[in-house]
Amino acid sequence: MSAHPFDSDKYLDEQSACIVERSKRFGKLYLEFGGKLVCDFHAARILPGFDPNAKVRLLRALRDQVEIVLCIHAGDIERKKMRADFGVTYDVDALRLIDDLRERDLPVTAVVFTRFDDQPAVRPFRNRLERAGLRTYAHRSTPGYPTDVDVIVSDEGCGAHERIETTRPIVVVTGPGPGSGKMATCLSQLYHEHRRGVACGFAKFETFPIWNLPLKHPVNIAYEAATADLGDVNMVDSFHLEAYGVAAVSYNRDMEIFPVLQRILERITGSASAYRSPTDMGVNRAGFAIVDDAAVREASVQEAVRRHLRARCEYRLGLAEKETVQRTELLMKELGVGVERRSVTVPARHAALEAREKGKGHDAVYCGAAMELPDGTVVTGCNSPLMHAASSLVLNAVKVLAGIPDPLHVLAPNVLESIATLKSGIFNGKTPSLDLEETLIALSVSATMNPSAQMAMNALKTLRGCEMHITHMPTPGDEAGLRRLGVNVTSEPEFAGKNLMVD
Repeated sequence: MSAHPFDSDKYLDEQSACIVERSKRFGKLYLEFGGKLVCDFHAARILPGFDPNAKVRLLRALRDQVEIVLCIHAGDIERKKMRADFGVTYDVDALRLIDDLRERDLPVTAVVFTRFDDQPAVRPFRNRLERAGLRTYAHRSTPGYPTDVDVIVSDEGCGAHERIETTRPIVVVTGPGPGSGKMATCLSQLYHEHRRGVACGFAKFETFPIWNLPLKHPVNIAYEAATADLGDVNMVDSFHLEAYGVAAVSYNRDMEIFPVLQRILERITGSASAYRSPTDMGVNRAGFAIVDDAAVREASVQEAVRRHLRARCEYRLGLAEKETVQRTELLMKELGVGVERRSVTVPARHAALEAREKGKGHDAVYCGAAMELPDGTVVTGCNSPLMHAASSLVLNAVKVLAGIPDPLHVLAPNVLESIATLKSGIFNGKTPSLDLEETLIALSVSATMNPSAQMAMNALKTLRGCEMHITHMPTPGDEAGLRRLGVNVTSEPEFAGKNLMVD
């Protein structure tokens, strides 16, 4: 694999130039930002070299021309919907996003609660934002949206929403996740702007699917796997093919809505649409920045496998439907791979089997874990009465990275026993063994007195981006620790014990 299979700098230059050109064409541009605005780790995993904060870098380069409107579906706040990659609810993620943008001198003009229906949970959150100096708006569902053009483009439709005050030539409309109401907000603003005589237009900032890659390219299949719960299906953009004779890749939701959206835009602006296809509507130069196609293909295959494993676990936890698992499984079959394509799945299973053989005769659940280090070395670990498998694995991995001999302890046995006594004897915990968060705290404390522990601590940052697999779903403490370390972890859909609630 080359050092940079994806050229982020080239991508940013071309994407920025396209956005500026689009803005000049319309006079004022409402730009719907799909995907994650900050920390887009999905893109970084399948396009090695992609900067997870590339979109923020782009906006910073255009910050004199840009302002940001953040949309949140009111129902997502009411349901406490989670952002899986950070393990936080959408309202918390919105606060984090606002803070991140402010730190980068990017103004958040307003927060819009879309499909607002007087949800009780929205009121305190809205109060919090307003008392922090942010303008907020509540937009109820648009009657007839998205098919009844006559109602949508009227004072009872888009016109019923309060106009958001904006002053800059590029208005980025984003949200913490899919279904946040970004497009409806853009259309509402277009309606109000044109009623006031302001020339403006609409475009979509897109990354996936990548329109100028083949339909069945692994990058595009990985996108389908990532959105399997939404039922997204990639397809050839028939509108683009008919208009230009060029094959381009779009997806079902954009294809289905395009004819209606085209009519809405024509009705709002009073002129023929500037777009002849969904591909025209998007601003997406990612395909032109791929330097090493073979490396990107393999990274995308790995992401599809990760998504399938995650879907299996979410189904077991009741967070996903069976159809989502079946969809990701079909996509893996399209790619011709199984979960064993991940270099760490089989070693993790072997580690669990070895632990079971050693502990034969004992009534216990044996869990194995494996991690691939940056140089390709695979390290394993398993659970014990004093430590979770994730804890054991991480300690083994940093010992290898730091060159610490295996027999040498980085955590003294008496330290582990003392913490286990605290958990079981004082906190009345059911499982005295240390999860990863607890292990990392113990390691940081030990580093003040133990040079080996300090060396192990210093090696932790090298684990970021490493691949890991575990034979049982990680406990909350393991999951939080792995997330903070930046490890790409997958697991089997098995609980690490018979209890539904695990300490």
